[in-house]
Order: sequence, then C-alpha cells, then structure tokens
Amino acid sequence: MFLHLGGDDSVRLCDIVSMHAYQEMCASKDGKKFLSENKEALKDLSGGRPKSAVVTTSGIYLSKLSVDTLKRRSSVFSI
Repeated sequence: MFLHLGGDDSVRLCDIVSMHAYQEMCASKDGKKFLSENKEALKDLSGGRPKSAVVTTSGIYLSKLSVDTLKRRSSVFSI
C-alpha cells in the first residue's frame, strides 16, 4: 500500500522508517544534524512550508501535511 504525502507524491508504507514533526526535528540538535547530513536525500514536497519529515529507505520527504494527518491516512490501510 501507499501513503499519499501531498500533491502527486506517495511512498510505499513498507518503505517508511519514521515520521517526525518538522519543527520539533529542527529544534533538536540531533534532528538538525540528521537533516544537514542528509541534504542530498531531502525531497521538499511542501513548497517550502514543511510540517512533517517522512524518513524512508530511499530518502527524506518534507510534507506540508502534519504527522497526525499522515498517521490517520496510513492507519486506513492497517490490518
């Protein structure tokens, strides 16, 4: 199954490693370090206004959707 991240972009649920609130991630020393070390893997889908960071096996997606919205969308597919 897939999780729609906004716009025309989706990722496979099985590829998701973690989801984080973007502001909280940027407020954390470790979060800032993680994002700066993985700049080449960042894909900004938010139009410059990210609310969440979705870490997958293939990259990091910045979404304009909140973590709560993404969790609700992903729980629809849970068995």
